[in-house]
Amino acid sequence: MAKVAVIIGSKSDEELGKNIVDFLEDFGVECDYRVLSAHRNPEELDRFVKNSDAQVFIAVAGLSAALPGVIASKTVKPVIGVPKEVKLGGLDSLLSIVQMPPGIPVATVGIDNWKNAAILALEILSLKHPELMEKLLEERRRN
Repeated sequence: MAKVAVIIGSKSDEELGKNIVDFLEDFGVECDYRVLSAHRNPEELDRFVKNSDAQVFIAVAGLSAALPGVIASKTVKPVIGVPKEVKLGGLDSLLSIVQMPPGIPVATVGIDNWKNAAILALEILSLKHPELMEKLLEERRRN
């Protein structure tokens, strides 16, 4: 089945990361959940991204929020960035993630909006796994 790699930059991002994983697993999507910092674990992050069989990456990051962009620079698979509110109302994180250079895109959701990141990953996966599309439609009808 589909697989998503959920990467958080530090333990302080754990609540958002676990919410994403729980939501995706409720849809039957296998997740690989890691704590890997673009600054503190750059070699380990590089190895993980290059060897991952995930079809989509979701990265949660605050402050300088380099993690989603670093992941995107190492793969052509879709990367979704979740800016975390730490300082400046999360605006610093949002701008760091959304302002990527041409050729290195990161799909970016709202500040702390883990649910939209999970849903966007499901929408991407549903292109290859149509059974997820019906589950998404059911989710929309419930909300």
